[in-house]
Amino acid sequence: MNDDLARVGMFGGAFDPPHRAHVALARAAIEQLKLDCLRVMPTGLAWHKDRSLTAAGHRLAMTRLAFAGVPNVEVDDRELRRAGPTYSVETLRELRDEHPIAQLYLLMGEDQAAGFTRWIAWQEIARMAVLCVAGRGAGSGLAALRALPGVRVEPLQWAQMPESATDIRSRLAAGQDIADLVEPAVASYIESHHLYRPA
Repeated sequence: MNDDLARVGMFGGAFDPPHRAHVALARAAIEQLKLDCLRVMPTGLAWHKDRSLTAAGHRLAMTRLAFAGVPNVEVDDRELRRAGPTYSVETLRELRDEHPIAQLYLLMGEDQAAGFTRWIAWQEIARMAVLCVAGRGAGSGLAALRALPGVRVEPLQWAQMPESATDIRSRLAAGQDIADLVEPAVASYIESHHLYRPA
């Protein structure tokens, strides 16, 4: 148990693949929230995804490569090791038990924020963690969260970037270059393992 950490962040996602906007968001969160540790967590069996994810081992390896140069980041594989669907509330409960005196922060994009009340046990999530929202659009997700009673919200200021994992997968399937969208080590990994190529 690490009782010496005062501010612990959680940044979950498919990371299929992780890209430069993910890394930029992590850096912004660590700086603005003064995080002692940011746990970056590739999701396991995502209950809300309507497509199959790339194999867990590949996503974990790419995530470790993408965030290797970011201070205070720890890539955490617990959701990949968990059987069954992955729920953020379960992970936050574990983090709270591991860091009982720490303030927990949950990073999310504005699209996730807009649908937050559809999350499993969202009220409990809101009690355990400050919700940190990185906006991509007009701010509707942030406004929706702020309208919920008892929800603590912290907007993140960052230079919004156009990268998306969906776009990267589409480019790779079309044989296009992605060198400007992902970290060099991630691009090399994708190339060497022939990921996201047409079947």
